[in-house]
Amino acid sequence: MNPLDTPIGFSSTFLFVPGARPERFAKALDSDADAVIIDLEDAVAQEDKEMARGAIRSAWPSFSAEQKQRLIIRSNSPGSAFYAADLILLQEIAAACVLIPKSESLDQINGVAQILPNTAIIPMIETALGLDRIHEIANSEQVLRLALGNLDLQADLGMACDPQETELQTACFQLVLASRLAQIAPPITGVTTSTDDLERISGDAQRAKRMGFGGKLCIHPKQIVPVKTAFQPSELDISWAHQVIEADEVSKGGIAKLNGRMVDRPVVLLAQRILASAGKP
Repeated sequence: MNPLDTPIGFSSTFLFVPGARPERFAKALDSDADAVIIDLEDAVAQEDKEMARGAIRSAWPSFSAEQKQRLIIRSNSPGSAFYAADLILLQEIAAACVLIPKSESLDQINGVAQILPNTAIIPMIETALGLDRIHEIANSEQVLRLALGNLDLQADLGMACDPQETELQTACFQLVLASRLAQIAPPITGVTTSTDDLERISGDAQRAKRMGFGGKLCIHPKQIVPVKTAFQPSELDISWAHQVIEADEVSKGGIAKLNGRMVDRPVVLLAQRILASAGKP
C-alpha cells in the first residue's frame, strides 16, 4: 500500500475534533468535512492524554474503511513526553494519516516514516526552525502535503496579528513554493479563530486559495461550507483539468504539452485534485 494513495491529498476541509471527546467523533465524520483530525495535542489537557489515546483505540473498530481513510490523527509534538505513546497508538490502529505539529527537521519525519511505513504524513509548520527547514521537510519520506500552524508561528516569531494576516504572507509563500518544488499536493492553511463571522472565514479561505493553498483547517462545523465553497473549482478550472488528464493519458505518463505548456507531475496532481474536489470522474 502506498501511503500517499489517500483521498486526503485532494481534501479542502479539515475539521478538528478533540481526542478526549469520543462522543464527537461520529458527528464530525457525519459532517460535510472532507477529512476529520482527531487531536491529541492542543485540544487535550496533559492529564487527559492517555484517556484520549484510549478513546481513539476503543472507537477505531467502529469506523468503516472509508471513514478511516478520512481520519487524521494529530500527535503531540516530537520531543514531548507524549509523542512516543502517540506513535505506538498510530502503529496499533494503522492510521492512514498523521499530522505532526511543530515539525522541524527531515530526521523527525523520516523517523516517523520508518515506524509507520503505511501512513501518510502532514508536517505542520509552526516554528521559525520549521520554516527555515521547509524544503527538507517537504522532501521527507511519505509527506503528503504541508500544513500551516498560523497561530503558533505568529507567537514563535513574536508577530503582531491582524485579520488579513499580512505578516504571514512570506511564510505562506514559502509553504506553497516548497510544496510545488517537492511535487506534493498544495498545502493546508491555518485556522480562523472566529466561528460566527462567516464573511471572514470565507475571505480567509479565498485568500488562501489565491495564494496557492489547497485546503484549510477548521475548528467548527459552521466553517466547513464557506471554506469548501471558497475552494470549489470553477467550470473553467474543471475544463482545464480534464484537458490535462487527457494529455497525460495520451503521453502515457511521459512529457506532454497543453496549449504550449509542459504537463508534468505537479500539474497532473493539480488537475486530479481539481476534479476530485469537484466530484468529477
